[in-house]
Amino acid sequence: MNRNLVGIDYLVFVIYFLIVASYGIWIYRRKKKSVTDTKDFFLAEGSLTWWAIGASLIASNISAEQFIGMSGDGFFAGIAVAAYEWIAAIALIIIAIWFIPVYLKNKIYTMPQFLKTRYNETVALIMAIFWLLLYIFVNLTSILYLGALAIDGLVGGQHLHSIMIGLAIFALLITLGGMKVIGFTDVIQVGVLIIGGLATSYLALTVVAKSFGLGSSALAGFNAMLKDAPEHFHMIFHKPTPAASQLDVNKYLELPGIAMYVAGQWIVNLNYWGCNQYITQRALGANLQTARTGIIFAGFLKLLMPVIVMLPGIAAFVLYKNGHLQLEGGSKDYAYSAVLGFLPAGLKGLSIAALTAAIVSSLAGKVNSISTIFTLDIYKKYFNRDADEQKMVWTGRIAVVIAMIVGILFTWKDLLGIGGKGGFTFIQQYTGFISPGVLAMFLLGMFWKRTTGAAAVAGLITGFVLCVFFNEYAPQLLGHETWLYTAFPTRVDHNGALLTVWQIPFLICMGLAFGFAMLVMIGISLGGPVINPKAFALDKEMFTIKPSTLVLIIITLTILMALYVKFW
Repeated sequence: MNRNLVGIDYLVFVIYFLIVASYGIWIYRRKKKSVTDTKDFFLAEGSLTWWAIGASLIASNISAEQFIGMSGDGFFAGIAVAAYEWIAAIALIIIAIWFIPVYLKNKIYTMPQFLKTRYNETVALIMAIFWLLLYIFVNLTSILYLGALAIDGLVGGQHLHSIMIGLAIFALLITLGGMKVIGFTDVIQVGVLIIGGLATSYLALTVVAKSFGLGSSALAGFNAMLKDAPEHFHMIFHKPTPAASQLDVNKYLELPGIAMYVAGQWIVNLNYWGCNQYITQRALGANLQTARTGIIFAGFLKLLMPVIVMLPGIAAFVLYKNGHLQLEGGSKDYAYSAVLGFLPAGLKGLSIAALTAAIVSSLAGKVNSISTIFTLDIYKKYFNRDADEQKMVWTGRIAVVIAMIVGILFTWKDLLGIGGKGGFTFIQQYTGFISPGVLAMFLLGMFWKRTTGAAAVAGLITGFVLCVFFNEYAPQLLGHETWLYTAFPTRVDHNGALLTVWQIPFLICMGLAFGFAMLVMIGISLGGPVINPKAFALDKEMFTIKPSTLVLIIITLTILMALYVKFW
């Protein structure tokens, strides 16, 4: 296993950089006349094709935390972690059919604007500030830090800060050109991501085959993994019994079997893909058919993602288990980089290019969303109501640069402790608690005309408070086994001492919080008018889908069904 890069690796990476940069400059110059228009700069209104929207959604979604974190979870739990990607495919279909028509019919361009239009300005301002803080201090910092850390590990270490600055500059060059440049360069980024990711997975399988004396067939390697680690190829974990091992308990806490499909997975995916400026922004500037096709195309691409980001982790587990692979401290977080060490010259460069593509596209999309919310929902409304189009575009560009500088400052010495907590844990800790209330607020706001602004605030607070309560305090105060939940023991490190702590699976906590938030919102709204004056006008025609779109939906669901039948 060799992590040193050679000339051909650097050449592959430089070619990737030049292609993306050149294409971005070409797109910018081609669209330069309209770059002073806010809807063009922030939304690329009417310019992104369906395939550009779909590719951009995937490129923005997949980043270092997926490559490192999901490979690590593949090492730890196996194919069950693919639920996050495969349920996302269904969530994207739901959003394409039911969410996007509501946004486009009501000319919604930002998520705070949705809240102002449907509820009131107070709710919108609260969430605008919250989303800005979340995007800058949680998402942007974690993408930047984990991305730089991952690439630094692949090139031998000692270059963390240089890589961090390089990623930030690369992302800024793309972002300053506006959403058109981001969207169309993401097509190249996702192509590099998929080709490089598939090449890595293929080579990982051939390494497994060689380790078992089966030649160099990737299929033989996959079959060897099925036989050597059958427990890593089950989608559903059974609820642990009192006699279950701690390992089985820990897996269930992370992926609580069939129970997570009742609510938790849907909350995570519908909130992320449907109520998130960072994601929905790609489709908000298109017409309905283009937006729908692009989103469903992204759902189809989602089916591939576990092969790219999870399969190398399972391969690493099998190799590690049989003594063919060394991991630093046996940590699952090093699974992906350890597998990359087996790659031959040239493919290492391609894999680093794929990882860079994922990181840069995510950074570009994130700072563009930060810029959009700040400019349209805060600067224009509260600081300069008379700002013209050009002034707002330049304000957006300044916001992009400032956000990136703040991100670098807070990740330079990891002031937020991202490395200590782990990327997934860090992001989940600060986003997962708010997701139930936000989703309840959006769902009832879209589809129930009676929902009020007071109910929205109450639902948001209820979801947050109860998610924290069930996650942190319920087992100690209400007991380990109730009609609502079952808590399980796990060992945690507390200042060098291992303590037993009882926990409810976090996805179950989210489901419970969401259910109660919905009840609170419904109860409060029943005290208001039968039809809220700010309710959206809906009609059946909005939700009618064309035959070509239906075909793509059926193909996606058929493949998904086959995967679950095979690996249940």
